[in-house]
Amino acid sequence: MTEVRMTNDVSSTHIVIPDTQVKDGVPLEHLAWIGQYIVDKFAGEENVTIIHLGDHADMPSLSSYDEGKVSMEGRLYETDIAAANKGFDILNAPLIEYNTRKRAQGKKQWHPRRIILHGNHEHRIARVLELSKTAKYNVSLEHLNYAEHGWEVVPFLKPIVLDGVTYAHYFYNPMTGQSYSGMIDTRLKNLGISFTQGHQQLLLYGIRYHANGQPIHGLVAGACYLHDEEYKGAQGNAHWRGIIVKHEVADGAYDPMFVSLNYLCKRYEGVTLDEFMAKKF
Repeated sequence: MTEVRMTNDVSSTHIVIPDTQVKDGVPLEHLAWIGQYIVDKFAGEENVTIIHLGDHADMPSLSSYDEGKVSMEGRLYETDIAAANKGFDILNAPLIEYNTRKRAQGKKQWHPRRIILHGNHEHRIARVLELSKTAKYNVSLEHLNYAEHGWEVVPFLKPIVLDGVTYAHYFYNPMTGQSYSGMIDTRLKNLGISFTQGHQQLLLYGIRYHANGQPIHGLVAGACYLHDEEYKGAQGNAHWRGIIVKHEVADGAYDPMFVSLNYLCKRYEGVTLDEFMAKKF
C-alpha cells in the first residue's frame, strides 16, 4: 500500500466521487455539476485531494454476465470507450476552464491532486487481455483518458492510503477472496482501519473507536449517476447518489459532508432532480 502524509499544519480535504458508471445513452449532466462544484467551493485551496472510487467506465460490451443475451447485441468496445472519455471530459472541463482563465490573467492556476481507482468495470478490459493474447491489439486500459487529464491511476483493488484513510474500489477477505459485506460496524471490525470504498450502490457510514480512543471511519458509497440500472429492477434503484466531502482529514479521522446529486441539481439547474429528469428525459 502507498502511504501519503501531509507535512504541514494545513488540514486536508478529500473530495470523494463514487462510481459514475458512464455508458452510451445515459445522462451526463451531473458530471458537469460535480466538476463545477469542486471549482466553485475549493479552487485555490491547498491540500485538496479528489478521489474517484472507480467504475467510471461501465464497459457493457465486455460484460461477462450478459454474454449470450439479446442485450449484448450492438454493444461495441469503441462506443464504450468514447462514452467514458466524453464523461471524463465533462467532469474535468470546469477545472480546465478555471485554469485557462487564470493563465490568461497571469494568475496562479490550481492543480489539486486527483486520483482514480480502477473498478471492476474497468477491470473488464484487463480480464479480456488476460484471456486472449490477441486482444491486446484491440483493447487497452490506456484507451481511457484518465491519465491524459492529469489523474493518477490506481490499479484494480490496490489500496492507497491518504492521510490515514485507506481507499480501494472494494475490500475483500484475503482468505476467501470474497468482498466484505454487511453492516458498516461489522466491516470496521473486520478491517480495523479507516476505509472508503465504492462498488456497492448504497451509502453506509460509521465510526468505531479503538481502546486508545482513536476513531476509525468506514464509508461505502457506490453510486454517482443519474440513470437507473435495469438489472436492479423496479425497486433496486432507490438509493443515495452524490459525492462526499471529507473535511479536516488527519490520521484516518474526518468530518464528512454528503452532497447529493439532488442538491447539485438544485444549485446548478434551479430545480429538484426529479423535476430535472422529468423535464429533460
